[in-house]
Amino acid sequence: MPMSNYLETCKKVFKQYKELGEKAMAQLDQDQLNWAQSSESNSIVLIVKHLHGNMLSRWTDFLTTDGEKEWRNRDVEFIVGKLVSKEEVNSMWEEGWALFFRTLDSLTEADLDKIVKIRGEEHSVMEALQRQTAHYSSHIGQIIYIAKACRDKEWQSLSIPKGKSKEFNEKLFGKGK
Repeated sequence: MPMSNYLETCKKVFKQYKELGEKAMAQLDQDQLNWAQSSESNSIVLIVKHLHGNMLSRWTDFLTTDGEKEWRNRDVEFIVGKLVSKEEVNSMWEEGWALFFRTLDSLTEADLDKIVKIRGEEHSVMEALQRQTAHYSSHIGQIIYIAKACRDKEWQSLSIPKGKSKEFNEKLFGKGK
């Protein structure tokens, strides 16, 4: 794949993950967003707080400063405080993603081999993007899992519903093919 396509592919993939998280969270009310299975589990609110903190830290001055900023307090991201409203969750979500996409949009093919640091460890820009793809997608998977648990039988599938693969494929490929 030509490197000029790599950044466009990254944008597409990250937008897909962002949309999956949004569709999952849109099915929940405030209490469900704040719900955690146990004291050692994270609620969707805590996951979004963590993603928000990570995005602000990683993508502020991405090419010139370490991705783990001195002002970030990662441990606070996992502290349950007051009930967080749906609007506050959406605000954190949008702020983090907006900074990420602004930074991603500013990158060029020539930047992909540049070296950036995350917690003092050197990564090429491409490696840093891959690292964040894995990180963000794992947390969005957690968001979806929690949302499905909260909604149970009321869950609206984000892809092909269980037991509907044959029907989906018939629509996609046509009957008899």
